[in-house]
Amino acid sequence: MARENRRLTRASRYGKYAGGPDPLAPPVDLREALDAIGHDVMEGYSPEASLRELLRRGTRDRPGLDDLARRVAERRRELTAKHNLDGTLNEVRRLLDKAVLEERKQLARDVQLDDDSRALAEMQLGALPPSTAAAVKELGDYSWRSTEARQDFERIKDLLGREMLDQRFAGLKHALENADDEDRAAIAAMLADLTALFERHARGEASQQQFDEFMSTHGEFFPENPRTIDELIDTLAARAAAAARMRNSMSQEQRDELDALASNAFGSPELMSSLSQLDEQLQALRPGADWQGSERMSGSDGLGLGDGTGVFQDIAELDELSEQLSQGYGGSRLDDLDLDALSRQLGDDASADARTLAQLEKALRDSGTIKRASDGTLKLTPRAMRLLGRSLLRDVAQRLSGRQGNRDVRQAGSAGELSGATREWSFGDTEPWDVTRTITNALSRTAGGGAAAGGGIRIEIGDVEVQETEARTQACVALLVDTSFSMAMDGRWVPMKRTALALHTLVTSRFRGDDLQLIAFGREAQVMEIEQLTGLEAEYEKGTNLHHALLLANRHFRRHPNAQPVLLIVTDGEPTSHLESSGEVFFDYPPHPLTIAVAVRELENSMRLGASTTFFRLGDDPGLARFIDSMAKRVGGSVVSPELDDLGAAVVGSYLGSRDGSGFWTG
Repeated sequence: MARENRRLTRASRYGKYAGGPDPLAPPVDLREALDAIGHDVMEGYSPEASLRELLRRGTRDRPGLDDLARRVAERRRELTAKHNLDGTLNEVRRLLDKAVLEERKQLARDVQLDDDSRALAEMQLGALPPSTAAAVKELGDYSWRSTEARQDFERIKDLLGREMLDQRFAGLKHALENADDEDRAAIAAMLADLTALFERHARGEASQQQFDEFMSTHGEFFPENPRTIDELIDTLAARAAAAARMRNSMSQEQRDELDALASNAFGSPELMSSLSQLDEQLQALRPGADWQGSERMSGSDGLGLGDGTGVFQDIAELDELSEQLSQGYGGSRLDDLDLDALSRQLGDDASADARTLAQLEKALRDSGTIKRASDGTLKLTPRAMRLLGRSLLRDVAQRLSGRQGNRDVRQAGSAGELSGATREWSFGDTEPWDVTRTITNALSRTAGGGAAAGGGIRIEIGDVEVQETEARTQACVALLVDTSFSMAMDGRWVPMKRTALALHTLVTSRFRGDDLQLIAFGREAQVMEIEQLTGLEAEYEKGTNLHHALLLANRHFRRHPNAQPVLLIVTDGEPTSHLESSGEVFFDYPPHPLTIAVAVRELENSMRLGASTTFFRLGDDPGLARFIDSMAKRVGGSVVSPELDDLGAAVVGSYLGSRDGSGFWTG
């Protein structure tokens, strides 16, 4: 038994996990992604554009598509700057020079050679043309005295044959080193059978059985192991197209030299004819490949024909990756990314980064936070707005806790009467469990899965719901936010929206008995839903109609006579427009006395309704400060001049203070 265990241990093999996404990888951070998308949406971008921007920019822990595209471009520049296309010609020239030198040494050593023969041979060697191809052709019938020189000259033919084949069939250069007549015959047979197979395929007559028979006979020449004839064509066409682009990238002199040398490949002109026929077939079968492109190769490392074709394949693959990473085509998705190609070109880390971005995109689309509307555009769902609001509220809570004795906004309003509503338990909750809802959740989750051991019910943390409570005092809240162009121009647009969303989330989740109305006022005022406000785009429209906004707020207060009115006004400018009795909007700058008068009158109406008023003054304009101070003093209100980063905390803190009478915000 011990021997068997040792045998099993020795037989164990470990390799790279290939069963899908890494099971040990951390989950994608939807909160960070949603915060970023929400911020962009509040700046006026569409959710579609915001998602694309997030993927381009990346997250805190992962680079985005732009970084991967930059690395792809750098890799491409590296390939073109490192290499040149003289590799095969230089190697042929080296072998030729070596053969000639060895032959001259042999001529000098050969005492049995008569002077005339020696002189004739030396004259023939000395009169070789400067063209490498012409010199090789002229020496084709030369009678070599040196065995080593003859071998070097034969290596030229062998090298050319292997390079020509390696251009079309990756890996054959090394596999056919020192090839004999039998090897050459096998190649000729493979090319003949391949040409015949492609001809049948072009006529629609090739079957899978014929392909399988071909691979059974010649599979050694195709390490890619294609499974169908189309995969075989794709593989060979990609390499043949790369060879064509390499040829197009050469100078005319280089092309002429190689063409002249090609007839000497393996000492068989038929080889070039077969390869040319194969290229024509592949180009007809895959006309969409890039057969005409070229590159400027300016480096110092010479590339042989086979290796050069591989480099041009890499360049083509990098170009495809660049297009995929651009995501600039219709219907683009990160699922389009060729992760295997990315791994080949940039390494496994780049592939992992791209896979994480793809998972993030999929998670956002599948999580119910983003949906495609009937017009085809992406929209943030109500769930996304709730998640985004909770995130903003957490940030507000952190700011409040640092200023107000660790007051926790999440717990605000938890003391008081039961509201009748329940919610999922969160860490830190102290409200009583709703036992009925908790057990029902557990039963629903385990339905159909069989009873637990012993017939009990297993409750998991996600099943637990707690009973919500609310403060006994109901509030009627009106948040008035300035949407004049100056708010966007001076960078106050997004903080204003984030503030509105944070307050909306607090009221709808913790103070459901309160009634919040969001009122945006620019040239005129308008009651808005939170989704409408957060998606509002800035418009270059002059006017700050505080009068109209107060009219709407007072109407809201009158509809809730038994609630405590709370009036919160966020603005960066004095009133410059008002609503006339005809319903027309009046505008004038500097502020007209009538505009000031009707705004003050409506603010006093708010005071008579019992509203607790707080102004949130943005900016350092002295005139605005004097005006708001006088307005607040007139109605017994207060003024807060927060930094933009503290606006959300200031408004939420003022709202909470108005409810419990503490008035604790001192920011």
